[in-house]
Parts: sequence; structure tokens; C-alpha cells
Amino acid sequence: MTRLRRVSFAAFSSVALSVGLFAVPAQAMQVQGETAETECLEPASVGAGARSAVGERKADHRDVSPRQQRAIELRTERILARSSQTSGVETTDLATTVPVYVHVMMDKAGNGNVTRERINQQVTVLNATFGGQESTAASNTGFTFTLKGVDRYRNNIWHQDGSSTRYRSRTRLGGADALNIWLVDFDYLGIATFPWDYARSPKIDGIRVNVNSLPGGSIANYNRGETATHEAGHWFGLYHTFQGGCTTTNDSVSDTPAQSSGSEGCPEGRDSCTLPGTDPIHNYMDYSYDTCYNQFTAGQSSRADQMWTAYRA
Repeated sequence: MTRLRRVSFAAFSSVALSVGLFAVPAQAMQVQGETAETECLEPASVGAGARSAVGERKADHRDVSPRQQRAIELRTERILARSSQTSGVETTDLATTVPVYVHVMMDKAGNGNVTRERINQQVTVLNATFGGQESTAASNTGFTFTLKGVDRYRNNIWHQDGSSTRYRSRTRLGGADALNIWLVDFDYLGIATFPWDYARSPKIDGIRVNVNSLPGGSIANYNRGETATHEAGHWFGLYHTFQGGCTTTNDSVSDTPAQSSGSEGCPEGRDSCTLPGTDPIHNYMDYSYDTCYNQFTAGQSSRADQMWTAYRA
């Protein structure tokens, strides 16, 4: 998803895996820095969309249509069926460690140069949220996160997410199983790619997160690090809980009640859909405040595991 000052949402199906790529010249200069990190000087958005950091949220700009959603599900089913026939093993919820690479995109004056301590805090949040530690109703997805590297770039354009295709292609590390997080200062809370994007566009796979949304950041109501959780949810293949609106298909997960639109704040008892259940406002894949978030469901955990097996394992 993209959590932003505006909201947009991009996705690609097995039928529509086309990505508009472009590159804008930008110069990077290597800077000598920390022992465990490297430092450097000096929108075609791909993936799961954007969420607004402040103000009115807009409709996602690249929604997944019902047709695309069905195509994605069918493609995934075929991949999993082939995998099961080949290995003789069904997909199961196994513990999986995800390597994390964080790319700090500061400007030339050093704005956005978040500390290693806050990056560590962000990884701690990912482990707590995906580990089901924020609520007794939450599911432990089985995914844990280990920080494998941090690099830093000084580039005014990249700092504001300009030339994003170029900078991601030049800086991404690891394979399909590696979560790359680019910390930028832009009009969004975050933007993510989906796992089925990887085969076509591996060099730009990952999530872009507003640096001010990290734990202790300056964005009111979105400064506990759960923007990264929401975006990582998309990276694992989860839709917004309001995907498709008030329909039985909804987000392709059976235990997240259908809702017609994203929530604002933490509206207890909100029921935007005539189908059973109140809106899942505490779910990380809604648009609630960070303080309202506290869970993934068992169905989301199962879907993330299936998507991992199909596209990232």
C-alpha cells in the first residue's frame, strides 16, 4: 500500500504485469562512513499503492480490478499446485527469517539521516507486529526479520523519491526473499510492490517508507513504525482490508470482514458494509492510526505464507 499524504494503490496481475519504468539522471557519490554501513551522496510507482500521511486520503491510483484480482489468485493457485506436485509437500505455516536491507535516502544537507537506533526500533516493530505480539487476537505469521545491512545516500532527488526506478535499481540488495526498505521524505506514508511483481521487475522490489513514520517520527498518528508493517503486508501479498469494497471476495481473506472503504483514526464499531461483521479497524491492512493497529488474522497469515511459497521462497 502506500500510506501517504495522498493515497494510491498499485498492483499487477498475472495478466497485467506491465510496469511503466523510467529513469531520471541522478548522481551518487560514495561517502566513507560507518563500519557496518556504507554512506553515499547525492513517479513511476510500482506495487501496492500509497497512503496519506496528513489530510484527505484520495482513491488509490492503480487499484487492483476484480478481473486482475481473479487472475492473480488463479495464477497463484497454479504455481502452488505445481510446487506441491513437484515437492510432494503442501504449503504450511513455517517460521521464516526475512533478511532486511535499509537504504537511507537523505538530502545533501543530511536531512533524513535517521539513526541506526531508530532503524533497529523499526525492525523490532516488524517482528512484534508480524509475530502477533500486540493483541491476544493477533495471529503470529511465522515471519521474523533480521537487519542485514544499512546504506546511506546523499541525493536531493532520491531523498524526495524522485527517479525512484533508477535509485531502487541501483541500490537494491538480496533476492526475492529480501525485504528492501527505502527511507524517503515524500507525500506518502509508504509505497510497496507485491510479490507477483518480482518476476518482471526484481530490481525495484521492496517498500518505500516515509522516514518520519519510523518510531519516534514527526508524523502525528503515524509515528510508531507501523507504516512499514502495512507496506510489508503488501510485499507479502496482502491487500487492503477494503480491497474491492463491500463484496464477498473483498481482500481474498475469509476472516477479515468486508468493508467499503478505509478507516480514519480508530472508529470503534464502524460498520460500512451490510455483509457480516464490523470493519476490521485494528487490522494492519486498514488505514487506521498506528495506535489503532494491533493484528493480522490467521487468514492473512496463511495467505502471506502461500504468497511467499509461490513468489519469494
